[in-house]
Amino acid sequence: MSAPYELIYYTGVPGRGEHVRLMLEEAGVPYEDTQFLSFDEARKNVTSWLAGGEHGNPPYFAPPLFKHGDLVISQTPNILLYLGPKLGLAGSRENDLYKINALALTALDLLCNEVHDTHHPIAVMLTWEEQKGESKRRSKYWVQNRLPTVLAYWQRVLENEERGSGLWLLGDIFTYADLVLFQCLDGTNYSFPKAIKQARETGKYDKVFKLYEDVKARPNIAQYLASNRRQKEQDWGIYRHYDDNDVIAE
Repeated sequence: MSAPYELIYYTGVPGRGEHVRLMLEEAGVPYEDTQFLSFDEARKNVTSWLAGGEHGNPPYFAPPLFKHGDLVISQTPNILLYLGPKLGLAGSRENDLYKINALALTALDLLCNEVHDTHHPIAVMLTWEEQKGESKRRSKYWVQNRLPTVLAYWQRVLENEERGSGLWLLGDIFTYADLVLFQCLDGTNYSFPKAIKQARETGKYDKVFKLYEDVKARPNIAQYLASNRRQKEQDWGIYRHYDDNDVIAE
């Protein structure tokens, strides 16, 4: 019997660990998840695993962590890269994995890291209130300039004839990059619902939002999203909603 998969992360928000959960849920494989611990228990558990040392695993800087047998690894893209082939979500053609990894990294850069930095543009150790003015300014710039550029890129990927026919980023092959883009769009919509609504209504990014809806409708994903395993966004996670930042492009 293969060793169980175990996601080691904080509880209370989906966070970066959600990308790992979506892969495991899509694949329909059993896994352990520390989100069901209390907040204090989850934090203590994360701190213990970050220390590393067992079975040659080094100390790590931050969660999510992923344990499979004696192996413990960190960094969301690294975990996805590890799991993709094991779960059948990394394509089937030579070098598909590296294309998928590139797309996933791009989604995480543009629609996760950049969105996070709109509410913490100065320093992560400062509260939002301590950088409120800068945050509002950065959010306005991001919605006006970056969001259209980012959505246009994903539309271009989905219109690229080299990918062949099909609903997904690699044509007819569903991969973990589609799941990552879905989650990043979902979080961005939480942070900037007015801007995402405006972008939808332009019709310029129809393939991007169709992919979002198609991922959402996949049987295992739909079942997961409707369950108590799917945590709600909170305003202390990666994606945060502040009325002052929720602007539209002029």
